[in-house]
Amino acid sequence: MATAQPPAYANLDRNERADVCVVGAGIVGLTTAYLLAKAGKTVVVLEDGRIGSGETQRTTAHLTTALDERYFNLARLHGDDGARLAAESHTVAIDTIERIVRDEEIDCDFERVDGYLFNAPGEPDGLLDRELAATHRAGLLETALVERAPLPAFDTGRALRFSHQAQFHPLKYLTALAECVTRRGGRIFTGTHATLIAGGHPAGVETRDGNSVTCDAIVVATNTPINDRLVIHTKQAAYRTYVIGIAVPAGSVPKALYWDTGDPYHYLRLITAAAGSPAPAHDLLIVGGEDHKTGQDEDADLRYGRLIHWTRERFALAGDIRFRWSGQIMEPVDGLAFIGRNPLDQDNVYLVTGDSGNGMTHGTIAGLLLTDLITGRENPWTKLYSPSRVSLAATGEFAKEAANMAVQYVDWLTPGNVEQAELVPPGSGAIVRDGLAKIAAYREADGTLHECSAVCPHLGAIVAWNPAEKTWDCPAHGSRFDSRGRVLNGPANVDLPPVAATAPA
Repeated sequence: MATAQPPAYANLDRNERADVCVVGAGIVGLTTAYLLAKAGKTVVVLEDGRIGSGETQRTTAHLTTALDERYFNLARLHGDDGARLAAESHTVAIDTIERIVRDEEIDCDFERVDGYLFNAPGEPDGLLDRELAATHRAGLLETALVERAPLPAFDTGRALRFSHQAQFHPLKYLTALAECVTRRGGRIFTGTHATLIAGGHPAGVETRDGNSVTCDAIVVATNTPINDRLVIHTKQAAYRTYVIGIAVPAGSVPKALYWDTGDPYHYLRLITAAAGSPAPAHDLLIVGGEDHKTGQDEDADLRYGRLIHWTRERFALAGDIRFRWSGQIMEPVDGLAFIGRNPLDQDNVYLVTGDSGNGMTHGTIAGLLLTDLITGRENPWTKLYSPSRVSLAATGEFAKEAANMAVQYVDWLTPGNVEQAELVPPGSGAIVRDGLAKIAAYREADGTLHECSAVCPHLGAIVAWNPAEKTWDCPAHGSRFDSRGRVLNGPANVDLPPVAATAPA
């Protein structure tokens, strides 16, 4: 039986040879490794942290064909055939997860549920009608308008029902998937930071400790590519999304997936006790939303407050806040993930990014598509998800994102958050100007001061302090670093250079 705690794997302490090296052990990396191993490929997986320690552990795990980008908009951006292929691929992804759960006997709370999309206040009345027609054109013939979502606590008004969606426990699933990979001869190494990714024949990945993997193909599955300087990062933007887990009386909220059409929108699902467990007094309602661009508008307490207020307004019987966390979403300019060969690179380097809030299904699509590309099989989704694609219909959004990115470099000219590092309070961080340089200063609770360069090593934007996560976040491309400057998320792949560490007087 799988547990929520991933097993320990050793660091890479030698040179390895494999058919494929997968960098990253989240949903993308392990699904790809599993399917490649089933196809007879030898696989090595490298993970900087532990299994699932990236964004997979932060997902709310909606398994759905109801995509964040509406189908009528996907048809505008990718044509009717593109919207149909998007619907088909996400349907196949959910079916694939269900099949893996069944075949591998994975205990991960997988279950089929319906999903309901309802209008947020102020949204056009005809939006749901447009989406209904678009989903039918895309082949989702079971979608239907109903009078309201089945929420006794509040009247949502009309809702668009997506039948036969699903939910599961992502870390239980990932833990079991890792075990399946190793049973099939795959080798997984955690605590192993990839520093150099080089395509060609042979290809290879070098690590921080000086070891390497020589291989025929490389899959970069690190949420956002750490091997690409610019091309992909001009096509997507990083967003923080916020989540709370709040107690509700057992049985008071029907189990389903729920989404509204707001901007930023809200999303909900329910966690109940496992079958056979003693009847609990409460279920756990998972509510997310209040997204904003990473490194911009760092007002997490306000975002959580809005989320709690929104929830309590609609669920009067909601009780204690049991959990709260945030996650990172990569939003592509044209609504769909980038899966395939890395542009302007050797033809045996593959990447996956742009989850667009549907990471579990996009990640499974990636495993299926990359396995076909690497093994030489045809796949009808190749062109739709190609990282090299150019959508002329998304030109306006591309220009908007490029302008926002450029504005972030104005921070080079502004003063710091405080005049000097001595003014940074314990347990907090702030940007300090030192002549022409900018310093990211963090003071521990005991008074110890840590100072790093505030310049993101990816493309030189100035990082911002995230008080909720106690991280330094780059507002240009979404790189994130811990309070002492250690890299947590790409595209940066090295730490913020330290300036000094000063003990308290």
